[in-house]
Amino acid sequence: MKLVFATNNPNKLSELQALVPQGIEILSLIDINCNEELPETNPTLEDNALQKAQYVYQNYGFNCFADDTGLEIEALGGAPGVYSARYAGQDCRAEDNMKKVLTKLEDEENRNAKFRTVIALIIKGEENLFEGECNGAITKTKSGVEGFGYDPIFTPEGCEITFAEMSKQKKGAISHRGRAVEKLVAFLNS
Repeated sequence: MKLVFATNNPNKLSELQALVPQGIEILSLIDINCNEELPETNPTLEDNALQKAQYVYQNYGFNCFADDTGLEIEALGGAPGVYSARYAGQDCRAEDNMKKVLTKLEDEENRNAKFRTVIALIIKGEENLFEGECNGAITKTKSGVEGFGYDPIFTPEGCEITFAEMSKQKKGAISHRGRAVEKLVAFLNS
């Protein structure tokens, strides 16, 4: 089976390819000559994931899936949430986003947070959504070099290290994206 993963993020693509079983070939947007930035203009993770998948399906005709992920921090009322990738501004880097979070939580005792991923799958026009969550906490300082995004400042529940200190396999087994992909794969295998 071939599926297009509607992302331009090489880190997400690599992380996901490590999670799907053999027999499912994941194509990137580059593989299908889709070079434009996919639309992401909705106020929810679900709607953004669906918007990106619909764009690829309608414009390129491939069975595909897309995801949207948000970091939801209790003390910040669920922020940055759907705006996680551009929390510090439209063209910011992950460093800027982490710095903004750490600054906002500087004097905050409650550091509870969760990552949430929603995957929208479209096969032959039929749409399905799969969600994964990972509870944890925001650290006081960055630690680790693996992963991407907020990984250096997020410690998953029951762990002593951040996502950025874990191997792809370990992170994939417990992460929000890993849990959503598990549901996606179970659906594809059914």
